[in-house]
Amino acid sequence: MKAVGSGHSFTDIACTEGILVDMGAFDHLVEIDRRRHRITVGAGMVLRTLNHKLAELGMALPNLGDIDAQTIAGATATGTHGTGTRYQCISTAIVGARLATGDGAMIDVSAEHRPDLLAATRVGLGALGLLSQVTLQCEPAFNLHAVESTHDIDDVLDTFDHVAATNDHAEFYWFPHTTTAQLKVNNRTSAEARPRPRLGAFVRDELLNNVAFEALNRVGRAAPAAIPRLIDTAVGIGDRIEYVSPSHQVFCSPRRVRFVEMEYAVPREALLEAFARVRKLIDELGQPISFPIEVRILGADDIPLSTASGRDSGYIAVHVYRGTPHEAYFSAVEDIMCDYGGRPHWGKLHHQTAETLAPLYPGWDDFQAALAELDPDGHFSNPYLDRVLRGAGFNPRG
Repeated sequence: MKAVGSGHSFTDIACTEGILVDMGAFDHLVEIDRRRHRITVGAGMVLRTLNHKLAELGMALPNLGDIDAQTIAGATATGTHGTGTRYQCISTAIVGARLATGDGAMIDVSAEHRPDLLAATRVGLGALGLLSQVTLQCEPAFNLHAVESTHDIDDVLDTFDHVAATNDHAEFYWFPHTTTAQLKVNNRTSAEARPRPRLGAFVRDELLNNVAFEALNRVGRAAPAAIPRLIDTAVGIGDRIEYVSPSHQVFCSPRRVRFVEMEYAVPREALLEAFARVRKLIDELGQPISFPIEVRILGADDIPLSTASGRDSGYIAVHVYRGTPHEAYFSAVEDIMCDYGGRPHWGKLHHQTAETLAPLYPGWDDFQAALAELDPDGHFSNPYLDRVLRGAGFNPRG
């Protein structure tokens, strides 16, 4: 039995030949605790809906990724994250949860009741049971001052450690086959909202970042040799936009171009070295790459299967347009990440197994204890979870 949310993950994490449970109806608001800025919602609520409800209540999550199409259960189960040295993944906001276990019991976990199970449930990969609701620690709503600008990639690299350390949220995108990178810096502010003009936002977000980028990728898929020239024409150094908007409107952007993705977390101190190797790889790969390389950072947490568990982390994400061969590219990037003890994003493509992953997580045994208690027979497992959690010797649902 597997639960499915929005189907955003690129792996087979929600697939099953048994019973597939659509959690979409679990999208209700259960309880509001205004004093502690907590909200309890159905696990099938989509992040976009959650963000709007929180805004109406004068609350917000402290950090978000750049896509809001996932359910809260799916996003947290796979360790979805944003960026920021002093911030952590979305899952750290979970302070309570309710789930159905492999023996049919319904249990509530929290910091007061079974904190060990709460820690495992925060990034549970859907392996511990069917999550029906979560309680989230939020904070008062806040605005972000956003600055997005394009620069020479070497200038970005020279200053990125300083930029990341002195701003709330920082990331950059390098456009392969060019010297251009886009730097995005967001900081909390008490200033009134100064949103982008509606027409300008539509042109940038929809026409350029989606319609035009879709067209570039379609042409590039048909004529790969044209990709470097197309990218060089489409982006240029010196562009800059600046605005102030509610946090969720800055963190999240519409993403309508379909792609497949791999992302790895490496120790923060190894991030720029690992990126330099990926950059060199693309120059030598012999396969033009149309999608930018995304680079983010995140503070350490104590969640057993979080990719930032026990260490400040840097993230490198690589993408290709749907229908484009990716195996050689992704495998070569993965080899680089493994040199640094890289941890793969649980919802994105990778080739790791339980045997290769276990040494990478200080809380691996803690999660295995929770798994053995809640679903020893693998009722909520599948071939993907057997591979990455159970190991080669597991006899599923025996």
